[in-house]
Amino acid sequence: MDVQCSSCGARLALEENLRTIECPYCAASSIVERAADPERPSPTFVLGFSVSQIQARERAADWLRGRSLFAKKGVHKAAVENVRGVYVPAYLYSSAATSGFSADIGEEYQRTESYTTTENGKTVTKTRRVTETEWRPLSGRFAEYIPDVLVTASRGLANEELEAIEPFDLRLLRRYDPALLSGWAAEEPSMSGSQCLEVARREALERTGERLSGFMPGDKHRGLEQSTELSNEELDLCLVPVWVMAARYREKAAPVRIVINGQSGEVHGETPLSWLKIGGAAIALLAVLAAIVFALSGA
Repeated sequence: MDVQCSSCGARLALEENLRTIECPYCAASSIVERAADPERPSPTFVLGFSVSQIQARERAADWLRGRSLFAKKGVHKAAVENVRGVYVPAYLYSSAATSGFSADIGEEYQRTESYTTTENGKTVTKTRRVTETEWRPLSGRFAEYIPDVLVTASRGLANEELEAIEPFDLRLLRRYDPALLSGWAAEEPSMSGSQCLEVARREALERTGERLSGFMPGDKHRGLEQSTELSNEELDLCLVPVWVMAARYREKAAPVRIVINGQSGEVHGETPLSWLKIGGAAIALLAVLAAIVFALSGA
């Protein structure tokens, strides 16, 4: 798709998955409003950046320095490069959940029992306190409202990565205005609303299961079964701030991908581990254990 720079008039090619473009001639930003499309709607909300690029670099460097001793050589001092602030599309989901459930509820109580043991060659009778559980069946209905389930709408940022840098403070959401994106890269959704809805529903059902488990009375429970229906569902497209960068620790090795919450500064990445270091540590541990066993056997 070609667009014309609003500042200098240059014709620019806009990538299919982006909503914004920066002119290479005058550095002006352009925001493109595409035609309405059910699978690629316009955003409803935007959450702004609070973490600067300098702060994001510092967070990434601190994260790298704090990696495990088993990280590959050079990771702790890896050079951070290709730092980009991106408004990532994500769907904000909410619904009402109504569950029917059944479970066994356990109430603990203590009783005194007698037992025999041998002391100084004689059999003696003693008493002790033991804990028992009385189980009773329970069934009923549980209802709650599930707000603020956030799922990625970008194939470039997996939902696991988005979850790893959550939460975002959604109280600071603003109604979408193209001017809010000026100077930033903003990605279009590359996943359909129906795909994201299924992911959001799974997360909502998981939340309900956790809340229902915590709702159970008594000291413990077992055999919890539930059937949940979701209703009054809402799905709004948002743009959330994420810093994306690479850290190169060795020339020919793949760089470490790092993502940072552009609001809170939460960092996530996958640490490349050295199996040589792990194997060496395991051998050293086995040698120490063998030495201890040898010393005890000779005592």
